[in-house]
Amino acid sequence: NGAICIQPCSPSFHGETSFVCEERKWQMFADACASLDIQSLFQVRELLCICFGKGSSFLAMTPPSSIPFKSNCQADFSCIIPEILSSPAIPGNIADIVELLKKISLLLSEDVNRGKMQSYIRIANHILNSSVISNWAFVRDRNAGSILLDSVNLFAGKLLLRNGSESIQEPFISTKGYSIHKNTSGKRFDFSMEFNNTGNITGHVVIPEEELLKLPKTSKAVSIAFPTLGAIIETSRLDPGFVNGMVLSVSLPEELRHILLTFEKVNKLENVKAQCVGWHSTERRWDSRACAMKSDNISSVVCNCKHHHRTFKSFSILMSPTMLRNAALDYITRVGLGLSIFSLVLCLIIEVVVWHHVTKTEITYMRHFCLVNIAMSLLIADVLFILAAIVHHTALNYQLCVAATFFLHFFYLALFFWMFTLGLLILYGLLFVFFKITRSVFIATAFSIGYGCPLVISILTVAITEPKNGYLRSGACWLNWYETKALLAFVVPALSIIVVNVVVVVVVVVKTGRSAVGEGCKSQDLRNMMRISKNVALLTPLLGLTWGFGLATIVESRSLAFHITFALLNAFQGFFILLFGTLLDRKTREALRMNCLSSKRKCSLAKVNIF
Repeated sequence: NGAICIQPCSPSFHGETSFVCEERKWQMFADACASLDIQSLFQVRELLCICFGKGSSFLAMTPPSSIPFKSNCQADFSCIIPEILSSPAIPGNIADIVELLKKISLLLSEDVNRGKMQSYIRIANHILNSSVISNWAFVRDRNAGSILLDSVNLFAGKLLLRNGSESIQEPFISTKGYSIHKNTSGKRFDFSMEFNNTGNITGHVVIPEEELLKLPKTSKAVSIAFPTLGAIIETSRLDPGFVNGMVLSVSLPEELRHILLTFEKVNKLENVKAQCVGWHSTERRWDSRACAMKSDNISSVVCNCKHHHRTFKSFSILMSPTMLRNAALDYITRVGLGLSIFSLVLCLIIEVVVWHHVTKTEITYMRHFCLVNIAMSLLIADVLFILAAIVHHTALNYQLCVAATFFLHFFYLALFFWMFTLGLLILYGLLFVFFKITRSVFIATAFSIGYGCPLVISILTVAITEPKNGYLRSGACWLNWYETKALLAFVVPALSIIVVNVVVVVVVVVKTGRSAVGEGCKSQDLRNMMRISKNVALLTPLLGLTWGFGLATIVESRSLAFHITFALLNAFQGFFILLFGTLLDRKTREALRMNCLSSKRKCSLAKVNIF
């Protein structure tokens, strides 16, 4: 029971079928057999670049050898539709088409006119047909339905409206768009679509007039109706409920917050209770907090739904698989990062000023060398964190998002590996008193650990996951969790380094505590405890021990308290480094004082010379 069997596909297909043994019978649970030419589908971007080419760039490009170029290929990529629509909607082909639609929505969603939207809708309609719902249960990626929903939403949100409106309909997916402004007396989207052979179901989207009054200028609203998507998502989920109507999706301007959705029920029995929910695309689940029921009768239900917008990403996203929406988290992240960046800049300025005074011995040179690189890595990483949020919020540019994630991953890893280097340096100073290391050897070793290791991990992560479109997570420019677990490429090294640095702090505490053993004086014991506490306080931000709380956001990923605690402890790390690593360091303070006195003396001499 539970054994897995993998069987190759028949000669006319490529891929494999997976079976699991349940109650002494083989049950199919994943079918990746496909008949589509996967290379031609995944190279659609190059094909479309040829279709869209203009001027010299058009002449310079040649079509990929594996794709038959057609002279009548249009900018709406209709040239690839016949091959797709003629293929059977089997699980393997469904997975390939979902991946194709995701690529198009990410890479080719500029200037989405009616022709491009029609082609996109026709491809999606092929795998949304009510006759193939059962095939979705055997698609290998259980999140394929959610990925399709996100892709269609992203692409349709860029739809250009002709004469203030647009309407494109296929049997199993429909898109409508309208220009809206504050003088509009409410806007209504009406859908009537086929669900199965028994007849049609309807759905309505209403933007209340009081919401439209919030618009400062003419804007756009786009709504999409999916009569079968709810049943498709159900095939891969274990929720006790079922989707009793069509799925309605709406793309609205930033200013609008509430909309009314009316759903005709598929099952109109009196004992069937209704609940209004919204799809949480990041966590791949239905969220009852997104909507509230306004009215319910035997045939339909009206839901009042909150329109969620992309917000500034919480700092806890760096360690947690889940991205929580919360105003307090956003506020903590903004304030913490702002103060951290200012503190790190000030820290680096101070280090430049006092450098020659505090690096006279080999060990102090090495310490301040590590401190400068820790501050520099964290400063760049914090700035990139803000830029990554801006890139995802405004442009939704896929390549920029990949680049931002790569460098964000690299510099946060560099932060940890430099903290690791500092921890090793502390152990070296405590345990190897008579073993001397030259400055050149230390610098070479430190750079290899501090920047070499993060570079290797970052490159391997993007190289392994990006070809499968599993590098980025949905809803943020950061490492994926649900599909490829790319986030582990940050979490595992970070937590491993934290464990090592905790050992370093324990060694420091033990070494510090030995000096007072046997003295038996209470005042001496008190001074000893104060010295130990001070050492722990100084080392905690410099060695990144507070990042260990990120483990709680992984284990309890939906706990708001854990996310807030993590953000409070780590978004302000730059400030703590300035405080404990620079301002409370005795030699740094003395060097600053000497520098100030020297500056005053020079100023006095300048005044004497003037007079």
